[in-house]
Amino acid sequence: MKVMVLSGSSRPNSNTRGLAKGVCAHLEQQKVDVLFFDVGINELPIYKGGEDMEHPEVKRLQRYAEEADAFFVCTPEYHSGMSGALKNALDFLHGDHFRGKPVMIAAVGGGGKGGINALNNLRTVLRGVYALVLSDQYVTDMSCYNDRCELVHDDSRTRLKEMVCELLRVTKALKQS
Repeated sequence: MKVMVLSGSSRPNSNTRGLAKGVCAHLEQQKVDVLFFDVGINELPIYKGGEDMEHPEVKRLQRYAEEADAFFVCTPEYHSGMSGALKNALDFLHGDHFRGKPVMIAAVGGGGKGGINALNNLRTVLRGVYALVLSDQYVTDMSCYNDRCELVHDDSRTRLKEMVCELLRVTKALKQS
């Protein structure tokens, strides 16, 4: 089984990346192949309606999405929505990449300001590309991370592990049907 983990922050020091890496660690413990794409590292051109499809990072993004059996998407909350860099990445994908594949979502909220709006925004966009967005979701706060952007809050790490297990359970059930 392959799960694509998408980290949606373009910041160099990103708690969202720390969240995504925590997800990757849980997936790897379950012996799952992880396809990790980070919009802050794997920089994409601005989506212009189909141009730049031969860009190497666009091709990588699309290849990972094609290979994935499921997705785990992490976003920061910027101005009550997902990051522009994540939305741009999703614009390079389409329904064939997501149709019939489960997606789990999580966000990093800033200093007690929430994160739920980013998840609502992300859920809407993912439904637009026919993703099977699971009902479970999670928001972590900046206080859950150390100064190296690593998720260190025990309850958050446990919660993410539970979410990974649920994503894998649903993915296996769909593959068997």
